[in-house]
Amino acid sequence: MTRDINAYRPNVGVVLFNAEGKVWLGRRAHTPAPYNWQFPQGGVDDGEDLEAAARRELREETGVTSAELLARTDTWVFYDFPDHMQGPKAWRGFKGQRQMWFAFRLTGPDSEIDLFADDEVEFEEWRWGDLGEALDLIVPFKREAYEGVVEAFKHLAS
Repeated sequence: MTRDINAYRPNVGVVLFNAEGKVWLGRRAHTPAPYNWQFPQGGVDDGEDLEAAARRELREETGVTSAELLARTDTWVFYDFPDHMQGPKAWRGFKGQRQMWFAFRLTGPDSEIDLFADDEVEFEEWRWGDLGEALDLIVPFKREAYEGVVEAFKHLAS
């Protein structure tokens, strides 16, 4: 399927692994269950390097700065916004998001994780889990994208 890449907002996603191969899962702030857990992700600023954007989003959403790059997806991962979803201004005019995903390993202590590191709090709880667990926790419209991410990074999991 050919997509109009410009119809999709540029975005990065981060899967943060610990030394045991578990992944960081965050429960989105002010989002009702059941599908309110996800990996850090966010928009790319104009002219911003993709890895730099991933590190920025990781820092803003989790407080983590001590992380080594393990891998990244080879191609963009796409998902469409649901018709009923009214997102922020940054989403207006886009059909969905195109994401480049990065896998990092936390090299500092768990105590470095600070959900209040940025003024805009994205997550209100976090935990370590299995990579495949994310498929049952993510909102359904992102599931196919997450399946691609799990496949891309499964060799890094415990």
